[in-house]
Amino acid sequence: MAEYPDPDQQNQLTEACTRCSALAASREHISWGVGPRNADLVVVGEAPGAGTPDADRWKGGNWTGMAYTARHSGRKIREMMAAVGYPDAYYTNAVKCFPSDGTGSNREPTTEERANCRPYLRQEIEEIAPRCVVATGKHATQSLLAVEGRTIDGFLETVLDPINCPTLGRPVLPLLHPSYQSVWLSRLGYTHDSYRNAIQEALDSIT
Repeated sequence: MAEYPDPDQQNQLTEACTRCSALAASREHISWGVGPRNADLVVVGEAPGAGTPDADRWKGGNWTGMAYTARHSGRKIREMMAAVGYPDAYYTNAVKCFPSDGTGSNREPTTEERANCRPYLRQEIEEIAPRCVVATGKHATQSLLAVEGRTIDGFLETVLDPINCPTLGRPVLPLLHPSYQSVWLSRLGYTHDSYRNAIQEALDSIT
């Protein structure tokens, strides 16, 4: 079972942010990064989901104010990182606020929203100074590579292939987003165990 993060480790970078009016209007809380400030890994997701406000603890970042605290994706990625030897990673999102589609579900953050939030992400990475940044999913990977002025044509080809990012000062390791992991594992030729082992090998070669 994944360990719920310590709220005292929330990394609130500003009291409020209104750079994106649509996000400011749709969010319940800004979903700040959370974890040790000396973590070896920074794990980056895309953006908080709508969340589950009636959940006991794992309500999601939109309600807790802490990244990767949803019942499904939050627990899943935290369990995976603990299983490969990194129980004390720092978790954050490329976009800190819930991007609502107007009906209560998620939409994809816009290019402008990602750009508005990117200074926060860069500040976190510089502050934590991890050995590696783990990008979970296509959009998180694209947000990180945008710092380098780079794009990707096919995300799946980048999974588990470390990307050198001199501007960030550390490599980026793309992983499948935990919400879609079960869909793509077999298509990429992995079982859950072999995927976990491949993550551990990739991280060990970097860190």
